[in-house]
Amino acid sequence: MTAPSSLSLLMTSSSFYQFFEACVGNWTTERTYHYLTQQAVERSHTEFVVQPITAERKAQVLTDNHYPVPPELDGLPGYHMEFATVSDQGNRVNQSLNLLFVPKQQEGNLLLGDYLRDRAYEEARPIVSQFWFNPETRELSMTTAYTQVVSVDSITLVNPALRIRKILNYRRPDANEPLQDLVLVGFGVEQKVEF
Repeated sequence: MTAPSSLSLLMTSSSFYQFFEACVGNWTTERTYHYLTQQAVERSHTEFVVQPITAERKAQVLTDNHYPVPPELDGLPGYHMEFATVSDQGNRVNQSLNLLFVPKQQEGNLLLGDYLRDRAYEEARPIVSQFWFNPETRELSMTTAYTQVVSVDSITLVNPALRIRKILNYRRPDANEPLQDLVLVGFGVEQKVEF
């Protein structure tokens, strides 16, 4: 791990907060999921509403995850998000959740930290995951170890109205073993819209 200069840390932090500001709003997403164990493909349409998270919700996400609550919550970015998904097979999912990002260190150009949710996607419970953010590519990558799978979910902000999403789910390996048994691959194009 390298010690970042104050200038590089400031630039990374600035890009990080700009990323979160750009993601607030209404989004529509077209995704394709490839289920490798079943040799099946599914397409879906999702409408997101992404709002800044309030200080009260930030504190609740931290408390729900038994995570230390810092004295100053304003510097922690996050969202309150609601979404509705319908698949080409007629499956519907509606969900609302709060998520929070806690930067912890910088390694080279990457900002690393913890990603907390009051409700996870795969399992309906509070969960702490890890993230890294690359300010050069404006990519946010989040890794979550669920009971059965490890999900690596990335969002690349192409411009303030267009994001590319990639989801890789691996069968959860034994401790200290690498991720290699891929069970699901998802790709999405996300565009900011007015509902």
